[in-house]
Formats: sequence, C-alpha cells, structure tokens
Amino acid sequence: MPNVKMVEVTEENINKYPPRCFLKTDNPGFLAKVEWLKRRFSEGLRIKQTYVDEKLIGFIEYVYGENAWRAVDSKDYLFIHCIWIYPNANKNKGYASLLVNEVIKDAEKEGKLGVSVVASEGAFMADKRLFLKNGFEIVEESKPFSLLVKKLKDGDLPKFRDWKKQLEKFNGFHILYSNQCPWVSRFLLEIRGVIKKKDLKLRITELKTPKDAQNAPSIYASFNLINNGKLLADHYISVRRFESILKKEGI
Repeated sequence: MPNVKMVEVTEENINKYPPRCFLKTDNPGFLAKVEWLKRRFSEGLRIKQTYVDEKLIGFIEYVYGENAWRAVDSKDYLFIHCIWIYPNANKNKGYASLLVNEVIKDAEKEGKLGVSVVASEGAFMADKRLFLKNGFEIVEESKPFSLLVKKLKDGDLPKFRDWKKQLEKFNGFHILYSNQCPWVSRFLLEIRGVIKKKDLKLRITELKTPKDAQNAPSIYASFNLINNGKLLADHYISVRRFESILKKEGI
C-alpha cells in the first residue's frame, strides 16, 4: 500500500511544500503564483496537497465563497478554485475525491452552507463528473461551465454573476487577468514579442481583488481576451492560438 500524506500549505511552509501545476519552481508563472498566494492566505485561501510515498501528486485550492476568484456569488460556502492530479497514472485512484472531501470536512466543521465549484467541459478545469460522484449537484450551467454545490444546510444557492453585462463595457482590445492561474502569468510573458512585433494596442489589466474577479467579463475570470465587447478566449491559451485569434479578428 502506498504511503499517502496530506499537507496544508501555509505562508510559513510554502517554500518547503511549493504548490505545482506542471510548472517548475523557477518558472516566472510559478513565482507570480506564489506571491499571489502569500497575499491571499489572509483572505482565507487554503491549499491542501497530497503526497504519495513523499512525492507530490495533487492539490486542491479553495477559499471562502465571499473571496472567490470566479464570477460567482457564493456567500457562506467554501469555494473550490482548482484541483490538480498528476501524472495521469495517478488519476482514477481516488486521490481527487480524497482532496474534495477535505474541503467538505472543513465546510462541515466551520458550519458553512456547503461547498461550491465551477467545473468545465474543457481540459483546463476539472470535469463535473468528479463532483457529481462526491454528492454535488448542478445548480446552474452556462456552457462549457457548470456551477455545482454540495449542500450541507438549507440556504441561498450560489449563482453565476452577470458576466455578459460586464463584457459589454469593454471597447478596444483587452486582456484582463489574475495571477490565480500560473499559466496565465507565463502566457503574458510569452506574448511580449508578438505585442511588440505587431505594435498591438492591447490594454492589459490585472484583477487584484476577489471583487475584481467576481465582476470579471467571464465566468472563469482569471483570463479574459476581449475585442470590442466580444470574448475571444476565457482561459489560458498558447501563443500560437493567440496569433491565430489575431489573424481571425483582423488585428
């Protein structure tokens, strides 16, 4: 039987137990994420990591619903930002469910209404099936996203915010982002050459608070590529994909 260990990451031990999502610890995206985390711990953000035979194989990141970095209203719930299991050989072994149930136990202990999460049919976020098999139910959908809840008490259910109304406010070419996702930080560094080469009139704005993210012009919130009120991408993309979008938009 493998030796499974659960570790809660804090500001004090983050150097010993650095959270990873495919990025090396010297990657600029990873470093930006760590600095973001250090500012978020005081807002109730938590990360729990699973080690198997002393090797990191996964983590879950979650926070008080009031401080969620997604375009949701989730007051009095714990809200899951993301969950990661790696490599693929470690999937379908119950490790993801183990992490999800850590959040459920914390919500029970703290008297929360339950646990909520945004899942996606895309490859960049967890699939809703993980949560459905752990007792969650879908309360709202906006393809490809689903808002799911594990109810522990009666109360108001979480809901998506009106991100489409926010989207209408943007004229011109924009990127809105947060360092909640380390891949977004990496992408912004990678496209500097493209921006300079094409002399793009691109306004880049960091979402710096949970309220900023909750009022983002997309559900995922951590990345928004917009041209004149049109959402061109709502999650991390490659430089090649970015260039393809520019070509399609005639930018």
